[in-house]
Parts: sequence; structure tokens; C-alpha cells
Amino acid sequence: QVQLVESGGGLVQAGGSLRLSCAASGSIFSRNAMGWYRQAPGKQRELVATILSGGITNYADSVKGRFTISRDDAKNSIYLQMNGLKPEDTAVYYCAAGPTLEGLLNLRGYWGQGTQVTVSS
Repeated sequence: QVQLVESGGGLVQAGGSLRLSCAASGSIFSRNAMGWYRQAPGKQRELVATILSGGITNYADSVKGRFTISRDDAKNSIYLQMNGLKPEDTAVYYCAAGPTLEGLLNLRGYWGQGTQVTVSS
């Protein structure tokens, strides 16, 4: 079992920045792959970024160059630094974890409760 708790969401103007945090507890093996997903109203949940325990990262094309994912295993946490935010980034952001990247990309794993990010124009 893995428990994930997100924080750091909020309201920001376009062009601004936010940093999301996700505190994890539970099985270390089951959080070898971790990442951030988001879901806007009326849309499917979509990948934002993933990071493996070795530090390899993967980003959605829509956030490349603007968002940075990182992890601090000593603090059992991952982070998402979001710069140059756009109104289309508005969504509920979810932290996710799983034993494999393949599983995580297929939405199999553990999920946090989500944190709202709203970007005003």
C-alpha cells in the first residue's frame, strides 16, 4: 500500500508559477515510478510528467520546457515546479505512484486526492 498527499495548488495568473508537492508513505517498491496527472472538467485524466527512482523523467509535450518534476527519496516526496502557467493548465492535479512506469502510464497504481490548480487569464 502507498499513501499520497498532494499540496501546493491554488489560483495564479497566466505566466505565473506554482510548486506542487506530494508526500508519499508505504511500500518503497510500489513507488518506483511516480508522476503527476491532471484532469480538467469534462476531459480525461492526462499525463503531465513521470519520474523513476533513478531520476529518469518524461513529460507531456504540452508542458515541456515549462514544468519540472523532481523527487527527494530522503523526504519521500516528489515535486512539480510549474512555470509559465497558461489558462489551459487549469485542472485538478493528481500525484500517482506504482512499481513500474508501464503500469503508471496505463493508470494502474496509487493516487492522491488531487489538488486544484486554476490559472486566470
